[in-house]
Amino acid sequence: MRTIWLKTRMGLCIIALFAILYALITVLAYMVGVDTPLTFAVLALVIVAVQYMLGPKIVERSMKVRYVESNDAPELYRVVEDLAMRAGIPMPRVGIAEVGIPNAFAFGRSKRDGRVCVTRAILNLLNEDELRAVLAHEISHIKHRDMVVITALSVVPMICYWIYFSFFWSGVFGRRRDGGGTLAIAAIAFVVYFISNLLVLYASRIREYYADMGGAELTGQPHQLASALYKLTYGSARISKDDLRSLNNMRAFFATDPASAVKDTNDLMEADLNRDGKLDAYEVQEFARNAHVGRFDRIMETFSTHPNMVNRIKRLAEYQYV
Repeated sequence: MRTIWLKTRMGLCIIALFAILYALITVLAYMVGVDTPLTFAVLALVIVAVQYMLGPKIVERSMKVRYVESNDAPELYRVVEDLAMRAGIPMPRVGIAEVGIPNAFAFGRSKRDGRVCVTRAILNLLNEDELRAVLAHEISHIKHRDMVVITALSVVPMICYWIYFSFFWSGVFGRRRDGGGTLAIAAIAFVVYFISNLLVLYASRIREYYADMGGAELTGQPHQLASALYKLTYGSARISKDDLRSLNNMRAFFATDPASAVKDTNDLMEADLNRDGKLDAYEVQEFARNAHVGRFDRIMETFSTHPNMVNRIKRLAEYQYV
């Protein structure tokens, strides 16, 4: 049932995004002619195609990824190999990112082009079971083609923003007599851009929940993922603002959002009943039973690529009975 519900929400989100885009282009085509909106659509698709092809190289350089083989990092390679076999996907490339933030991420153009990476810092922070749980989460991203899905969805707000930008400057500096109408179109496009961007963020959060569930199914130990997420948050909370700023554009790839690490750590410390720096199955269940997400946090989650951490732990507690 949980899988069906997540798939349904994702499907409705995709339908809503492209319905909004279709409606916007249809209105613009009626008002100003077909050529201009279609030009934006084609240009955006070209940009996304280029991003799709060059994206892995950009990630590799930004994250200073070094790929390893079984003889370079035997334990890490063995765990990824086993999880990939369990998930029924081709063996992804395994990499270590030489950055100071403890985290993990997956990327690639397809299942056959999948890459699973951990940062150097995570290897010294998590135990074997926790690392396996995080890697299972990332393997699930590849299995569900999340990189392709989010890249495809990102074209919608991109088109909307370009329409807004073009019509706004045309209305302000153009010589057309209907400058007011042009600015009205720009305003509509900006509102649609804002809404569609929120929908893409919503889709990203659904994919994180889906990867959590997939990772829990692969390991059979969802509390280990909860413990790993807890450790990653307090590990990231100690990182300097300059280091966080340098990787700001890569936050969506990570298993946790480093930007919210301080707050997440404060929230999750309540789960660590014996203050040993990790979470066991009992602590996860107790936290899920007693923790609540306030209205302000629910609102702020709307603008995030990752789900609220308290909600993630509560969901993982549910999977312990699966």
